[in-house]
Amino acid sequence: MLHEPAVTVGKDNAAAKKSKLGVILFIVYTIIYSGFVLIGLTKPEIMGLELIGGQNIAVIYGFGLIVLAIIMGFIYNYFCTKMENEMDKD
Repeated sequence: MLHEPAVTVGKDNAAAKKSKLGVILFIVYTIIYSGFVLIGLTKPEIMGLELIGGQNIAVIYGFGLIVLAIIMGFIYNYFCTKMENEMDKD
């Protein structure tokens, strides 16, 4: 039984732009995540402060990071699909 690709993959004309977008989103996320780590290392007492609904900053920031990653994934997918469609027209 041969396992071959279901479709043939051609040249990706938008690869450079998609890579650039991916790096930009990675840098943005890294900066925001670094803030979380920096607060945890330098001022851990701040992470224990309660904010919304009795939840502390660590929990809110942590869930915020997870939600941000998901949103950034959708943003990346949207713009990459848009770039591929525009490049394939040419």
